[in-house]
Amino acid sequence: MSIRRLLIALLLPAALMFQAPAAFAAKDSVYTGTFSSLAVSGYDPVAYFTEGKPVEGSGDFEYEWNGATWRFANRGNLAAFKAKPETYAPQYGGYCAWAVSQGYTASTDPEAWSVVDGKLYLNYSKGIQTRWEKDIPGFIVKADGNWPKVLQ
Repeated sequence: MSIRRLLIALLLPAALMFQAPAAFAAKDSVYTGTFSSLAVSGYDPVAYFTEGKPVEGSGDFEYEWNGATWRFANRGNLAAFKAKPETYAPQYGGYCAWAVSQGYTASTDPEAWSVVDGKLYLNYSKGIQTRWEKDIPGFIVKADGNWPKVLQ
């Protein structure tokens, strides 16, 4: 056996082992980060609508929905989400709305957000949010066309 074949035989399984999660696993429909099950990084999705700002949720008020753990600042927000989760959950599973409009997914910053026509959109950063704000209606049309294909 040549040295090249020996190296391939030894290194290929190790390379595939490290690559497998990223290359072969489908993305979750709700963004939770790599080492977490928390949607919206633990922020209360209802508070964006009721308080007009991001508010951290509490472990005392949690709800499992759509494969993720959602946290809320209080019992009332938890109840509102339980009654109508689609109303309060961020669009595109909480992935960056601008990234989805470009045909891929990205993480989000709970501080980079907007509510448009009664729907919550999150962005990767304040800088990306500035790009998003240049043509929100156009980016929504593009993102709607890309979602959920970008999860594959």
